[in-house]
Parts: sequence; structure tokens; C-alpha cells
Amino acid sequence: MSNPVDARKMLEFATAVYETQGVPERDARLIADTLVQADLWGHQSHGVLRLGWYLDRLRNKVMHPVTQPEFVVDGGALAVIDGHDGVGHVLAKRAAEEVIKRAKAHGIGAVGVRMSNHFGTCMYYTLMGARAGCVMMLTSNGGPAMAPWGGRKKIVGTNPWSIAAPAGKHAPFVVDMANTGVARGKIYLARNKRQKIPPGWAIDANGVPTTDPQAAIDGIILPMAEHKGYAIAAMVDMMSGVLTGSGFLSAVHSPYKTAEKSNCGHFFIAINIAAMQPLAAFNTRMEAFVAEIKSVPLAEGFDEVFYPGEMEARNDARNRSQGIQYPDDTVADLKRIAGETGLENLLPL
Repeated sequence: MSNPVDARKMLEFATAVYETQGVPERDARLIADTLVQADLWGHQSHGVLRLGWYLDRLRNKVMHPVTQPEFVVDGGALAVIDGHDGVGHVLAKRAAEEVIKRAKAHGIGAVGVRMSNHFGTCMYYTLMGARAGCVMMLTSNGGPAMAPWGGRKKIVGTNPWSIAAPAGKHAPFVVDMANTGVARGKIYLARNKRQKIPPGWAIDANGVPTTDPQAAIDGIILPMAEHKGYAIAAMVDMMSGVLTGSGFLSAVHSPYKTAEKSNCGHFFIAINIAAMQPLAAFNTRMEAFVAEIKSVPLAEGFDEVFYPGEMEARNDARNRSQGIQYPDDTVADLKRIAGETGLENLLPL
């Protein structure tokens, strides 16, 4: 593992990397911030481990450095944005801002995004809604990772979704999960750490259970909760891909496929809390909600009960003060990128 790294310095390095590919400074900083923020939350599977993947997508011209969103539907509370293969992070942030604006005007808003790219963690964007006094939901589809339940060919993505809401005096309530038993990025992280993965995460290309992360990447990741995880992933694909007019199922390509156009889509829904009840009353109710969750007796082997989003908030505070530690393979990849881009002097490692 690396020595602790200051998040602000890593942000500057990652921003500079994307600027070398013609990404405008503001957009480059956004991509970098989503990566470093994931590391701060303790989700290194979605952190700077992915720096090179997005870089290669820019180099291979399957993700355009200058993002030009087009509103193909603008119906008051409802909109659809065609991303024209721009930067997924930029498109998602624009869509989040739009859906909040529309929810404030109409009580509820819905924005679809078609022909986008991978955008990092869903919760980066749903938290924008929570901070604006909304409950926000986001779905996004991805390239094939799991098979339909009962099948042996992967055509369904991990297809993450997130819901976030303010929680009064507490950090926001936020759920962010893939519908596989584990996000594929966590398997890449295990490979970087040279660790085995737990049984039940994946099967290899021959359909045999595996604890080898590379065999899992080459094989099929299993859905959470068996057939239920598959059904939720299919639902997310319907909303993110079919409904928005974007790609779906095997027509979507993952960010790991750095020479293939993504075709992915996203779907945002925001509800203005104040349109349903006073925001102060909602926050008071959320504080009671959190208090009851945390008041239950502890199961054996547990020291505390957390509400969704609490662990990430704590990790963020700790990692900002103490620095972020990275696995050796991630460090090696960052050094490779720094050498290729001539940014060795900015790499804080």
C-alpha cells in the first residue's frame, strides 16, 4: 500500500491528466473529483483505479472530450438529453441539475440521458438532489456482466441504481448499489490487491464457481439475491436504456472496453420534498427514522448499526484528514499514466 495521499493533490493530478486529452478544465476537474470522491468514501473500486480507463476511452475517440448535450425532448417536468458520446460525468451532472430544477418547478422531475458514457458512482449525483432538498433516484445501465437467470451468456449489466435524501442533522441517507452480488470494479480492485474474491461472487467462463478475480472478469458475475437481482437489473436496463432511447443489454459496452462506444443511458427522477411536506418536518422525521434504525440490539460480531450513507460520510472525514492509501498495482498504473502524459511532477506518490 502507498503512503497516505492528500486528496487535493490527487485531484489536481487527475484533472491535469484529462486536460492533456482536450477535456475543458471544468469538465476534467469534474471527472477527477468523482474518482477522488469515490476513494474518499472508501469505494476505491470506482476511484482513481479507473483513471486510465476513461483516459483510454478519450484516446480511442469513443468518448468525446468536449461534451455537447442536446435536449431532444423538453416537456416541462420531463426531458431527454442526447449526450452524443460525450463525457458521462458531465452529462450526468447536467441531468442532475436539470431534474432538480424541474422538480422545484413542478414538484417532480424526470430526465433521461441517451448515448452517454460511464459516469463513476451514482451517489455522486443523487447526493446533489439530497443537498437541494429533494429525494432523487438514478438508474444507469452498463455492459454485459451477468446472464439472465437460468442462462449461461452474459448480456445484462451490473446496472447500478441510487436513491438519496436529506437526513436532518445527519449526513444524507443514500443507497448506491449494483445488482450483481458485487460491483465489477470491486473484482478489479481485488485483482490490483492480488487478493482472492469470496465464493459466490462469480463463475468462470466454463460456469464453475471461482475465487480468482481474473477468471471472474473473464467469466460471469452472479446477481445479488439470485433471480431477484437479475430482475432488478433488467428493470434498470429498461428504464435507463429502452425508455431513454439509448442502448440496452448487449448493445451497451462497459468502460473497461476502452475502444468501444458505450451506448449507455441514465434515468433521473427527483421529488421536491417541500411540495409534499415542509422540508423541516421531513428532516425531523428522517432523524427519527435514523434513530430507530440505530437503536436496535446488535447482532453477534457487530459494534454498531449504520444507516445507508453513514459509513461513506465517516470514511470521507477520516480520509480527508489522514490521506488515502492505494494498493501497489493502482500506484503502478498511476505512475504509468504520469509518465505517458508527462505529469510526473504532479503525481503525489
